[in-house]
Amino acid sequence: MKYILHKYLKTIDWYIIKKYLGTFVFTLGIFVVVTVVFDISEHLDNFLKNHSTIEEIAFKYYAGFIPFYINMLSPLINFLAVIYFTAKMANQTEIVPILTGKTSFNRFLRPYFVCATLIFVVSLFANIYLIPFTNRLKINFENSHQFNSDDPTKSEVHIQLDKHTFVYMQQFDNTIKRGYMFIMEKFDGDQLREKLVANYIQYDSVKRVWSIQNYTVKYVNGLKERFVDNKNTTKDTVLDMRPKDFIVFDNYYSAMSTADLNRDIQKEKIRGTGAIKEMEYEKYRRFVYPLSSYVLTLIGVSISSRKVRGGIGLPLGIGIFLCFGYIVIDKFALVFAVKGSMMPLLAVCMPNGLFALVGYYLMLKAPK
Repeated sequence: MKYILHKYLKTIDWYIIKKYLGTFVFTLGIFVVVTVVFDISEHLDNFLKNHSTIEEIAFKYYAGFIPFYINMLSPLINFLAVIYFTAKMANQTEIVPILTGKTSFNRFLRPYFVCATLIFVVSLFANIYLIPFTNRLKINFENSHQFNSDDPTKSEVHIQLDKHTFVYMQQFDNTIKRGYMFIMEKFDGDQLREKLVANYIQYDSVKRVWSIQNYTVKYVNGLKERFVDNKNTTKDTVLDMRPKDFIVFDNYYSAMSTADLNRDIQKEKIRGTGAIKEMEYEKYRRFVYPLSSYVLTLIGVSISSRKVRGGIGLPLGIGIFLCFGYIVIDKFALVFAVKGSMMPLLAVCMPNGLFALVGYYLMLKAPK
């Protein structure tokens, strides 16, 4: 390993790597501190109202909050850090001797991509294993401390439980775990065989069963129909659904492990509640989003390696503009995937794909 590093990384490479990682870590730390300060000022009332302890705030809320924002901001902070120290090197005429000393621009990119690879590996590991766990801490804390004032429950929900069973629920009250206007239909092929209609359905979290109250059942056998009225009775039954199926919280799927997410995607393909695109988008994003470290690094080096009048101001301004552009395209991609007809995988790849083309063009125009 030592031989490989000595063979492929020279003194100037280590100089750039130290500049790269030092600027990246310092800038990321500054952004995290500022973000935490603003978040404390915004949620201080929630902490005081719920009598949250310092231990709960530090090890439950911010233990999830900080990794989430580090992972989300790291590609953009990486981009700005690359632009800042590379433009500073160009302004101090440190890049010109490198490129005029028979070093190609592709060879000049080597230490940058070594650092980008390190950031990619850490980000990929975090996306798959760490962030789902820390997000769960953050979301559980927010839900228990009522950070979200909006009603998170769905209405008019249709779910397919299995190949033959379909259910409908008009409204669900998560506080008392009760659903209203519940309908369950069972089919044999295209033929309706049984239809149950209940005014209420109650979930028993201890027994993990649903209690159907005040219900009627219609049995269909060809042209023959039979009604059974159970208006004053209660029936306990096991159904393949949980209260969480009728509740939506922000970043809910980001708090699921990759294994749980894959399992729920397979179940959702049968149920068809309309959440399949959002779940697939989250799954693909965990693997594709870390690739932005390569794309943004290429763009950053290409636009800041040329010495320009005015110092580092112009490259940094262009970098900030491109950061906003990346964020806008990323948000539009989510909307296209969830609300539109675009395939989730294509939507996830769209920001990195478009910016990769921009990076390739800028690399061709970069000083050689």
